[in-house]
Amino acid sequence: MVKLSRRGWLALLAMAEAAPQEPVYRVDVKLVRIVAAVRNVSGELVGALGKDDFVVLADGVEQEIAVFERRTEQPLSVALLLDTSLSTAIELRYEVESVRKFLKAFFGEGHPADAIALYTFNYEVTRRTGYTRRAENIEAALKRLKPEGGTSLYDALFLACEELEGREGRRVVVVVTDGADTTSVKGYHDALRAAHLADALIYPILVIPVKNDPGRNIRGENALTGLAQATGGRVFAPSVGPALDQAFGEILRELRTQYLLGFYPRGVPRSKDGYHRLEVRVRRPDLQVSARSGYYDESAPAGRGWRAAP
Repeated sequence: MVKLSRRGWLALLAMAEAAPQEPVYRVDVKLVRIVAAVRNVSGELVGALGKDDFVVLADGVEQEIAVFERRTEQPLSVALLLDTSLSTAIELRYEVESVRKFLKAFFGEGHPADAIALYTFNYEVTRRTGYTRRAENIEAALKRLKPEGGTSLYDALFLACEELEGREGRRVVVVVTDGADTTSVKGYHDALRAAHLADALIYPILVIPVKNDPGRNIRGENALTGLAQATGGRVFAPSVGPALDQAFGEILRELRTQYLLGFYPRGVPRSKDGYHRLEVRVRRPDLQVSARSGYYDESAPAGRGWRAAP
């Protein structure tokens, strides 16, 4: 055994402190989830692809797909938002009837934990039911609806996405509206950010009471199209009756034919606001994929709660 004097120990300590240290790298281990739908040139859903058919890019950097599920069985939480403002009063009865048919189809198949919450919005936003599998609770709430006041569309989207954020599985917002927003505190970017933070897909169903362009809210319709495309959803513009029923049916078929992709970000540049662009591709040129356009990492400022949009 070799014994060192106090001077010897101090010398060894100084040498250790002077030695070059291994660099410490920050590793972001947050799983980023992407729900994607794939269609062929005819618009038909394609549900038989494998993991190697997909390419995921975050800020232009290709990522390794760590999670992959085909026709994912993750439970669905659907926030169903109905516009009950005066501008949609004429169509409300038809909308409610189509919702009833959607409820029957939704609860008739799928995951046993699938659930729906009903929200309505006019000048204010009201959660009519919590997340439930009891269609009769939602139908009872539908019977009490009365059109009135203005339209707080963005507030409704923001609130629904905030309340979706803690739900397990896939998160979806289906909003039935004419596209107008007249009384929201929140704005377009608030709603989009809330959707990205909740990993929520937005499916707008645009029920347009006025068909001629001068009487339509084209700006609102374009904004909802943008929200759908940015979150991986799809916009529908049916007339009432069978076309509205078909829109709900197409949404349900797409939800049952989706892929779940997940990756742990690697090599992604830092972002000042925590937001990163996403691009999901399929290697086959005859197919087109719909998926969210971005995500927020854990360094993103909280920005939660109600505040006026800039």
